[in-house]
Amino acid sequence: MSLSEAFTGLPPRRDPRGLLSLADLTPDRLAALARRSVEFYRDPTAHRDPLRGLLVGVVFTRTSTRTRTAFTAGVERLGGRAVGYGPGDLQTNTGESLADTARMFGLMLDGIVTRTAGPLADMRELSAASGLPVVNAMAAEEHPTQGVCDLATILLHRGSLEGVRMLYVGEGNNTATALAQGLSNVADARLHLLTPDGYGLPEDVLKETTVRASGNGGFVTESHDASAVPADVDFVYTTRWQTTGTSKPDASWRETFRPFHIDETFLSGTPGALFLHDLPAHRGEEVSGAVLDGPRSVAWSQARMKLCSAMAVLEYAFAGQG
Repeated sequence: MSLSEAFTGLPPRRDPRGLLSLADLTPDRLAALARRSVEFYRDPTAHRDPLRGLLVGVVFTRTSTRTRTAFTAGVERLGGRAVGYGPGDLQTNTGESLADTARMFGLMLDGIVTRTAGPLADMRELSAASGLPVVNAMAAEEHPTQGVCDLATILLHRGSLEGVRMLYVGEGNNTATALAQGLSNVADARLHLLTPDGYGLPEDVLKETTVRASGNGGFVTESHDASAVPADVDFVYTTRWQTTGTSKPDASWRETFRPFHIDETFLSGTPGALFLHDLPAHRGEEVSGAVLDGPRSVAWSQARMKLCSAMAVLEYAFAGQG
């Protein structure tokens, strides 16, 4: 049934689609998204307005600077129009069901980009009930568009993803999950997660990505001793200690995290590595200002890549290109 026709009952459902998790992508598709992101980084006009005529809802129920700006600007730069919704704007705040909100979106929009602190299952329901492609711009479990950005930044600075050696330092949060999902799909990639004890990657994600990485000739491994830092890495990556929309059960958690602070002394143990941070940063907590703003930091080109990777994801999810 076409929605241009009159209908009775509920609008039709569809299987969820778009970009919901990096685990849903093939290695070839993930690599293509990273390459396309780099193309947009070098030339943001390298397209033919693939979203021309499309209206995209940009639904952010949590605060955001980079991701919301990247996707709003990305829709416009690709020739579409963005309809923005911030925290508190939707009737879900007054009791309307997610499914009914999704059905309304499906009757009026062409695609949805959404960021919440809720479960990924809600985003799959949003896509199914609306019938629209949905881009996960962050859910509780995973931040897949950040993962695309991170792989593209590695590709930009290293020239290749294959065989990359990554040290991730900090909580095994949704950014770490996306990084593990992404790098486990890359040939010979090695990801070492150095996390505070009790704050590692979710057990099921660690198991899944460890198996996948092994099948691709690499590894995903996790340890908790901040004094044992692998030296032979290409990149050191950290994120802020307090993830948006979450809280720590331990009131003294900052003391647990303190040994995982990245300063110049820490970075001197990885002499060949560049520094990554998805921002926002809390200088003096997870990273020192000297490292974040220093000559080995690529965090600011990583920030620019947020827009370029958003454009690549939008093109793929809503225009079927890439």
